Formats: sequence, C-alpha cells, structure tokens
Amino acid sequence: MVTNFKIKDYYKFYDLVDILKELRSENGCPWDRVQTHESIKKNLIEETYETIEAINKQNPEMLREELGDMLMQVIFHAQIEDEQGNFNIDDVADENCKKLIERHPHVFGEVQADTVDAVLTNWDAIKRKSKGQKSTSEAIDSVPRELPALMRAQKIQSKAAKAGFDWDEIGGAIDKLYEEIGELKEAIGNKDEININEELGDVLFSVVNVSRFADVDSEEALTASTDKFVSRFKIVEKLAKERSIDMKNSPLSVLDQLWDEAKATEKK
Repeated sequence: MVTNFKIKDYYKFYDLVDILKELRSENGCPWDRVQTHESIKKNLIEETYETIEAINKQNPEMLREELGDMLMQVIFHAQIEDEQGNFNIDDVADENCKKLIERHPHVFGEVQADTVDAVLTNWDAIKRKSKGQKSTSEAIDSVPRELPALMRAQKIQSKAAKAGFDWDEIGGAIDKLYEEIGELKEAIGNKDEININEELGDVLFSVVNVSRFADVDSEEALTASTDKFVSRFKIVEKLAKERSIDMKNSPLSVLDQLWDEAKATEKK
C-alpha cells in the first residue's frame, strides 16, 4: 500500500500525474508497471473514439469521464518517457504551448488574419516551415498512414488541391468516379482478383474526392449511412419475425419489400 498518498475530496491535474507515478512505481500496480507504449497504444485509440461518442451523444457527464480517460493515456505515455529520462508531462505542455503561440501570430504577434481562411492559410504555412517541408509531397508524407482510410484520403487530397492538383469543379470528380466504377466492373467481369482490389480502392478514393468537393466529411457521411442501415435492418428483421419470414431462404424480392417498408416506417 502507498503510504504517502493522500485521499482527497477533489483532485487536480498533478494529482493524476502523481497517481500514474505511484502506479508505475516499485510498490505500485503489477499491470501498470509492465506496460509500454506499444502495449497501451490501442487503449489511446479506444479512449479517443469513446470521447467522440460522448461528443456525438452531447452527453457532458460522459464527455467529462472520457476526456479524463484520454488525459490519463497521455500522462501514462509521458510517464514512461519520464522514467527513461527523455521528457516529462511538463515538457509535453511546454512544446504544445510554444507551438500554439507560433501558429497564432494573429493573436500573439503582429500578423493580420481576420477570417477563418486566412487563419488556416497562415497555419499551414507556419506548420510546413516549422517541420521543414519544402514541397507538397513532403506535406503529404506527413499525413499518418495510421489514420482511418477515408480521413487520410481526404486530407491528402486537400493538400494536393492546395498545390493546384485538382479538378476545376465537382463535375470532374463525378466523371472520374463513373470512370473508376467502369474499370471495377471490367475487373469483376474478368474475375481479375488483383485488379478488383485495386479498382475498388480507386472507386473509394474517387468517392472521397466527390465528398470533398461537396464539402462533406466522408468519414462522417459513411458513419451516418451505416447507422441508417443498422436502423432499417432492425425494422426488416422485426417485420420478418412478425410474419414468420425466413430471411435466409426468402427471395430477394421479399427482402426488398421489407426494406421498402422499413424505409417508409423511418420516414414516418
């Protein structure tokens, strides 16, 4: 048992830092002591998505809890580095403060930026300079491959567009989508498994391009469509059960009719 730890009615940021230190100490928790960046990296992803869930649900209590879980993950990773003598949580805060000050010269300096577009233009220019990116290719390489695929595609397309590599308007992006669908159909017709995989990827990439021109977040759009499918499928399954319809062995025409009823039910 930790003898110098004080139980309080209300804890603050550095109490959380101290708790992580205790958990990682010789007399701390056996599980926490053996964790590494690699072993807990998925926890960070999980906590991030749970935080997004709280935001989407507009639930302040849930958001407070999930932000705490995400903050704990940040402190955990910083504590691991502190033990190795590389940096601590104060160094993390220091670097982030300096970055925010540097990238907001219109607030902390003499630069004029009165619109959101002007702010973003300045931000990108300062970011590229600070990271030593001399070309758009280098800026594109900086987009993490670990991002969700749709999100990564949209960010990369946006960076390429800023260099002038883009369609003049959404019509070009839509035409390209139809072209890629045609090539996918051809690959499927030829039963060419390698090209099917490649052409399907091209179709998805083209869909993201259309969504970017339409000022739609492709990741959010797909999430919403998936939610809609789940909602309608539940209705279809309920209707099938009420009518003793075996979905596995029913013809597609019957399932289509149930689907249409589900759509009509949702609209009501």
